[in-house]
Amino acid sequence: MDAFYASVEQLDHPELKGKPVAVGGSRERGVVAAASYEARRYGVRSAMASKLAKRKCPQLIFVPPRFSRYKEISNQIRSIFMEYTDLVEPLSLDEAYLDVTFSKKGKPSATLIAQEIRKRIFKETSLTASAGVSFNKFLAKVASDVNKPNGIFVVTPDIAQDFIDELEVRRFYGIGKVTAEKLNKLGIWFGRDLKLIDRTEMVRLFGKSGHYYYEICRGIDNRQVEPFRERKSIGAEETFSTDLFLQKELETQLLEVAETVWDRYKRSNLKAKTLTMKYKYTDFEQHTRSRTIAGWFTTHVELTAESLSLLHSEQFVKGIRLLGLTLSNFQTEEKRDPVQLTIEF
Repeated sequence: MDAFYASVEQLDHPELKGKPVAVGGSRERGVVAAASYEARRYGVRSAMASKLAKRKCPQLIFVPPRFSRYKEISNQIRSIFMEYTDLVEPLSLDEAYLDVTFSKKGKPSATLIAQEIRKRIFKETSLTASAGVSFNKFLAKVASDVNKPNGIFVVTPDIAQDFIDELEVRRFYGIGKVTAEKLNKLGIWFGRDLKLIDRTEMVRLFGKSGHYYYEICRGIDNRQVEPFRERKSIGAEETFSTDLFLQKELETQLLEVAETVWDRYKRSNLKAKTLTMKYKYTDFEQHTRSRTIAGWFTTHVELTAESLSLLHSEQFVKGIRLLGLTLSNFQTEEKRDPVQLTIEF
């Protein structure tokens, strides 16, 4: 979807159409969750500090997020996808992979299916979507950004390598800002440059991710579209308008975060064994601390107690600007705790 959260706000509030809109907090330490294309022309981007966004675009209009509304429309769009294939892998509320090798509607090509789906989305939601079409997930994902907004781009096998060769490494899906900067320092700016590094050297430079980089710059990506992706974590965090120094203030804020996490955890029907606390100092230095319990978290009291225990185990040396909690390491039927056996003598 194109600037999904911001586009929904402009749809529901016509007075915002054509204006620079940011979904997120307008406070001193707020963060932009999404920006309309009008705002992006000024350099406003998602994950940007609200203060910086306002500096780049003084007329920027901030609106609070309404995730229940975004989820409602996301489900409506997903139901359209399911008319064409059961192999739908959501990446977020506004993005998904579709494997249409065997389409339910019998369309002769993925490109025609993508065009029809985009028309259906606009007709039923009045929102625009962009699509990338190719023979693997990496290329389809990268292609989906080429003609945004409201466009489509197709990477066929005969043009794939040329497309990758001319692609800047910062636009490779799976290569983040830090890795791209590291590659640039090595003189690697495009896919053709990345392709010159052999696998051994790639792994030496980037660890296990090196295997992925080595393959994608050659157009190799054998990952399947997984319609039932396993959830890895449940969490929440809070960025404060002013730095916190006092233990009592930190406790109060952490308990509020724990309340949010518990509500999400209850609805998930999952069984988590590991709790992780994240905190960020005023200078953005970040730390995490984790604890794994026997069994799994079953009560709010238990989650609260472990959260406070993690907090009290730390010696904070600077003001705290962010606190977060995450539950992970979910228990499943296939993944049980080891059982201590006893032998009778």
